[in-house]
Amino acid sequence: MDEISRIFGTIGRERSDSYSTQSTGSKLLLRHRLHVVTWNVATADPPDDVTSLLHLNSPKSPDLYVIGLQEVYSGPLRFVSDTVFDDRWSRLFMSTLASRKYIKVSSIRLQGLLLLFFSKLEHVPFIRDIQATYTRTGIFGYWGNKGGVSIRLSFYGHTLCFLNCHLAAHMKYASERVDEFEYIMDTQTFECKKAPTIVDHRLVFWFGDLNFRIEDHGMHFVRSCINDQKYNLLWSKDQLTIMKKKEQILQEFDEGPLDFQPTYKFDLNSDTYDSSGKKRKPAWTDRILWRLRPKASFPDEQDGNGEYPLKIRQDSYTSIMEYSISDHKPVVGIFTLELRKMYTTPLVRLQPEGDWSADIDSMVLYSPLQPFPSSTWDWIGLYEVGFTSVSDYITYTWVKDDEVAFNEEVIQVYVGKEEIPVRGAECVLCYYSNTLQCIIGISEPFKVGNKHIPIHLFALNGI
Repeated sequence: MDEISRIFGTIGRERSDSYSTQSTGSKLLLRHRLHVVTWNVATADPPDDVTSLLHLNSPKSPDLYVIGLQEVYSGPLRFVSDTVFDDRWSRLFMSTLASRKYIKVSSIRLQGLLLLFFSKLEHVPFIRDIQATYTRTGIFGYWGNKGGVSIRLSFYGHTLCFLNCHLAAHMKYASERVDEFEYIMDTQTFECKKAPTIVDHRLVFWFGDLNFRIEDHGMHFVRSCINDQKYNLLWSKDQLTIMKKKEQILQEFDEGPLDFQPTYKFDLNSDTYDSSGKKRKPAWTDRILWRLRPKASFPDEQDGNGEYPLKIRQDSYTSIMEYSISDHKPVVGIFTLELRKMYTTPLVRLQPEGDWSADIDSMVLYSPLQPFPSSTWDWIGLYEVGFTSVSDYITYTWVKDDEVAFNEEVIQVYVGKEEIPVRGAECVLCYYSNTLQCIIGISEPFKVGNKHIPIHLFALNGI
């Protein structure tokens, strides 16, 4: 036991410091960038390149990506496959973002509705209490062609909720769309004392194919305003704008100006609005809104200066016109979140003991830096650097089952050599909390060596 403390003794010293940091959090308001995408993909397969959609060439990379899709293909064969494995859209975003050190933290799918949440790796141990749920509204609630899917979580102690909706179609159903939204808001609940419903969250993002149309104006006037980029002449007849004046729940949500052309309905593989016999009138069906919980609701959460510890600014709100695989254009909102971190150290610190390879059994050393609800289902995963999601591990070990030694500050967990990959790689260790449904600690990268191959095996193989 003394040897364990000697090897990993720095954790004990860090632990005492972290308690004081945890109790006070960070006094500074720090900025984090959030990139939100909504796109009705009309059952199309994903494009080859999503650089523009994700602004991958931007000098300021986001800390978080939230991607909401509607009408992802969900035919019987594809849907059965996708319920077990990630769908093609998810795989595209995961592979694209993994090389930039993002991982998929959470996702949820309801038929054609898909919601993905990605984070830079450095933030992952501070994203906790993750839950996802859904509400069906299509065909009397029995089929998932319409409805809402949501992911809620705590980001550095601040409760956030992301709601992706696909509401009822057609011009005449504006009131029904509001009813569906209210139903989704009322029925979605979470096992979280601080935020058991959507409106209890400090910050809510509501986005998707909300299907609100442009009333009264004729086709010629609408298209003329679009061609002349006089979008403001259409705002007063936008159904969502109209309904916000009538409905209290909508008045609590903010939205940036619609300074981009309507995103529906286009001919496929073109930038031409609907030229079919139906000639549907263009509309801003695809929207991104947000709601910051009023200060008065929870005055005890203000800091010593009376300032709310979370602020939001929208930096960009636009459509991406270059994508033409769908009759909708994607919409992107970029936000800056300015927040005071409620905690600044992970719940667990961990590292490999000694050198790792498939030639020898190995040990993981970890230390809790803060009390948390541990479980017999907690596990530590070995991941190759550049992994795409929590489930993209090389191998894992159950924390309680494979625990071999511990003291007050350091716990040692066994990993058998047969579990370690033969081929060497740059890896990290992650501690996954089953209760919190998230990664609560990540090691520094380390090298797993190649398995030693005896000389006589080279001779047998003619090498």
